[in-house]
Amino acid sequence: MRLGRHSRPAGPGQVTPAALVRLRAPACGQPAQPSPPTWQHGGVTAATHSTLFPQVPDSADAVLEGLDPEQREVATALHGPVCVLAGAGTGKTRAITHRIAYGVRAGILQPSSVLAVTFTNRAAGEMRGRLRQLGAAGVQARTFHSAALRQLQYFWPKAVGGSMPRLVDRKIQLVADAAAACRIRLDRGELRDVTAEIEWSKVTQTVPADYAPATAKAGRETPRNPGEVAQLYAAYEDLKRERGVIDFEDVLLLTVAVLQDRHDIADQVRAQYQHFVVDEYQDVSPLQQRLLELWLGDRDSLCVVGDASQTIYSFTGATPDHLLDFRTRHPGATVVKLVRDYRSTPQVVRLANGLLAQASGRAADHRLELVSQRAAGPEPVYTEYTDEPAEAEGAARRIRELMAAGVPAAEIAVLFRTNAQSETYEQALADAGVPYQLRGAERFFDRPEVRRAIVNLRGAARFGGNDSQLDDAPDLPSQVRAVLSGEGWTSEPPAGSGAVRERWESLAALVNLAQDFAAARSGVTLADLVAELDERAGAQHAPTVQGVTLASLHSAKGLEWDVVFLVGVAEGMMPITYAKTDEQVEEERRLLYVGVTRAREHLHVSWALSRSPGGRPSRRPSRFLDGLRPGSTATAGRSVGGGPGGVERGFTSGTTGAVPRRTRRTPARCRVCGRTLTEAGEMKLMRCEDCPSDMDEGLYERLREWRAEQARRSGQPAFCVFTDKTLMAIAEAVPDDEGELARISGVGVRKFNRYGADVLAICAGQEPGAEEDED
Repeated sequence: MRLGRHSRPAGPGQVTPAALVRLRAPACGQPAQPSPPTWQHGGVTAATHSTLFPQVPDSADAVLEGLDPEQREVATALHGPVCVLAGAGTGKTRAITHRIAYGVRAGILQPSSVLAVTFTNRAAGEMRGRLRQLGAAGVQARTFHSAALRQLQYFWPKAVGGSMPRLVDRKIQLVADAAAACRIRLDRGELRDVTAEIEWSKVTQTVPADYAPATAKAGRETPRNPGEVAQLYAAYEDLKRERGVIDFEDVLLLTVAVLQDRHDIADQVRAQYQHFVVDEYQDVSPLQQRLLELWLGDRDSLCVVGDASQTIYSFTGATPDHLLDFRTRHPGATVVKLVRDYRSTPQVVRLANGLLAQASGRAADHRLELVSQRAAGPEPVYTEYTDEPAEAEGAARRIRELMAAGVPAAEIAVLFRTNAQSETYEQALADAGVPYQLRGAERFFDRPEVRRAIVNLRGAARFGGNDSQLDDAPDLPSQVRAVLSGEGWTSEPPAGSGAVRERWESLAALVNLAQDFAAARSGVTLADLVAELDERAGAQHAPTVQGVTLASLHSAKGLEWDVVFLVGVAEGMMPITYAKTDEQVEEERRLLYVGVTRAREHLHVSWALSRSPGGRPSRRPSRFLDGLRPGSTATAGRSVGGGPGGVERGFTSGTTGAVPRRTRRTPARCRVCGRTLTEAGEMKLMRCEDCPSDMDEGLYERLREWRAEQARRSGQPAFCVFTDKTLMAIAEAVPDDEGELARISGVGVRKFNRYGADVLAICAGQEPGAEEDED
């Protein structure tokens, strides 16, 4: 929807500003409705999954069903600034889409007043699709660039006059022309790298004259002499002006300029959009942050979601500082931590946590300790090969075995550090007869065969009664198969790989979608399917293509598979050779962490000792695997970062009694035997379950009696006051002061403020509430 053209800004009385709404989640243990299963008893599906064609919830309360306690906190926190720290696989998209849908369905948020922004068209499309399934159609879910472009197109005649300059899709040719004008020769690699430098400069708001000092300050390696890059950058900008074109970064820069200079236009945008949600907030650049601030104005109706441990795009100007500093900029913010991992097995999660336990830097200090919610699975498999072709053949062989055992090809991925590694695996899979697809290729609904197929399906839906090829097709799936057979679909895939196989895979995806659609909804017609395809095309909600995915680790962000092969995990590739500084090496570690957390159940990690057959076996496994793979030696551990999941309420400037900040801790190790602790319950006790306890039994019983009375007064289950493990940890530690109590896992800000005085009194042998009674 273009701002101001197809809808009017919400006027007074049309919507309640979200900043004024204070909703409370139902009390712990008190479900919104009596009968449906709760998240603890089978109601929650994998947080990153949903059924293909779910029923739209019939009420606002129904939107909340199946959310775990922390996700529900996100969904009902519709007031003020909210920061969601969401670990991999913890259901962040589920939480924020249910948050928007709950606000819309409850009549608190007007759909047209909500702007949700993320970083890829795929993510924005997925968000729109989920909101549609939750009954919240009409909410704007876009990338930063898409949202800014629509505003710029609409306001350009008013702000600047005339027609808006043409937008160039690819700037690399302009960079080549700028190099020719400067008489600087660039090879293909340098051309690509200089283009990336120009993009970095623009998103960090660095002008050509400041490029050299800015790169020196950032410790950034440049593809050419910084003076030459600055010269090319200036020539590039001159060429754009001469030709009357703009690039994607200009879209953001120009939108920022318009909103800064024209207060009337800024007011119009702010009247339209009154509630903002930002996904993947750790990837925000300084320029995007400035645009967000201009959209917001002096309001605080903002929800941001991110994970500093998944910051892998700093080379583009992204920085997690805006996420990590959110509480400083917004002291009254509600912070919710999602650490329940519904995606991966405990074995995969243990490896992921272990990777970050050895990390350093600011992002590592705020890391989230994931807790798997899935049943146990197989241990990660580590394999060493003599050379890269042998590694690719080994992966292809194992993939064939998995597919023979019933694992769908679409649930398998091969992930590598650089795109140059792809060719070896393409050849190995083709030789093994395994279908595959390259991630990052043309979007599904933009493929020519898909567009033709939808045109033919639409024609058959309109005139199918006169189409002889549908005479023997009684149901929707058979009708789709009949129509698409004319486009090249056959019941058996063609032999080999290449373009013919890729076209067949696209058509097969449409056939499978028709079968799922018919199974989910009785009596559907071709016209219904075409309408569904049109909506999916608009949302870029593509059906699954049956083929093993080949992808770089960067392009795999946000995706997941049952089986993941992480290949080439050797020094020089992971971390990559040109990662020199500590910050660059830590980003490489986070990149591997992202790769590990793509796996739901099976994880295969491999490396080759040499590049080619017969080569000198000089390579060694990545340092990131030290202490994690069998037979390797552990490196020094790091402090536990973000701690357990939960909610922290913001404090206003006048608030007293705030919890002292927790001090940084060493890695969680058993205080009896010294073993590293990984289970949440053991980490609360700071000892292994089977190690002897020095708990004060009398204190533990007094704490249990006090907890029972608190639960009776509040009408909540006892575990909502404190869990047994937390009471045991308190009885073992016997804290003397607020600082010692605050350091116990399970005693968060809210519980400290509510129960801290009572607990310390009990630990001191006093009656809880005695001081209040004396006053």
